[in-house]
Amino acid sequence: MNRLFKNFTIILIMINLVSCTTVKMTGRKQFNVVPNSQIFPASFAQYNGFLKTHEISKDANQVQRIKRIGNRLIKAVKTYYKSKGWEKDLSGYQWEVNLVKSPQMNAFCMPGGKIVYYDGLLKVTTTDAEIAAVMGHEISHALANHGAERMSMAYGQQLGAILTLLATRKASPEDQKKWMAIYGYGSQLGVMLPYSRTHEAEADKMGQILMAIAGYNPDTAAEVWVKMSKMGGQQPPEFLSTHPSNEHRMQNLRKWAPEAKKIAKQFGVNFDK
Repeated sequence: MNRLFKNFTIILIMINLVSCTTVKMTGRKQFNVVPNSQIFPASFAQYNGFLKTHEISKDANQVQRIKRIGNRLIKAVKTYYKSKGWEKDLSGYQWEVNLVKSPQMNAFCMPGGKIVYYDGLLKVTTTDAEIAAVMGHEISHALANHGAERMSMAYGQQLGAILTLLATRKASPEDQKKWMAIYGYGSQLGVMLPYSRTHEAEADKMGQILMAIAGYNPDTAAEVWVKMSKMGGQQPPEFLSTHPSNEHRMQNLRKWAPEAKKIAKQFGVNFDK
């Protein structure tokens, strides 16, 4: 059994080395076996299906506002990536911004650049900068290929389950069940949830940079979570959550804001005036 677990570890390390890419804006290494050429068409099809079942807002002023903020952020993405010579990373993106009529407080950016903002969220994000903070965060998930990375990690988790079954095939049914439970619990707490929290923190940091380059004060990002923390119920312990705690999130955003302002200044945006 020990030899099989050792082989399992070696296989995972080899897969990780072969499939390791880098999130350009943060430098974090990520495990990703799903290329954009595969995920974008599926994402666009899902987005088109979403629009068929969700009503686009008829509030012309708010629609225009959301599109204006979204387009400023998209321009910031293109400007920043061009300055770094990363234009190829945006190949295949089909940017689009829509405001959906829904009481839900939600927003997302699908792989490939399809951005949706729910008008229910406008009850909390009342200023342009607050909207930009949320939208910049969601755009950053797409830029960092977090969706593809989560798919890749799920594939790895499935592979781990198969290998655990193989490693315990000679064990009693009771012991095999115990090892599968240990693997499932351990992989969820030790791998999947921490990765989800990493994604959220990474999108927070990237989103602050993008909103700053777009001309929105990055200090606002922390204030959005001050509002959010006052609205939600009791949170689960952070280690059991897919998101960082509100307090941890606010601390990070306040810490990162000066760096976002410094980067924005390189593009002629100055918040010290």
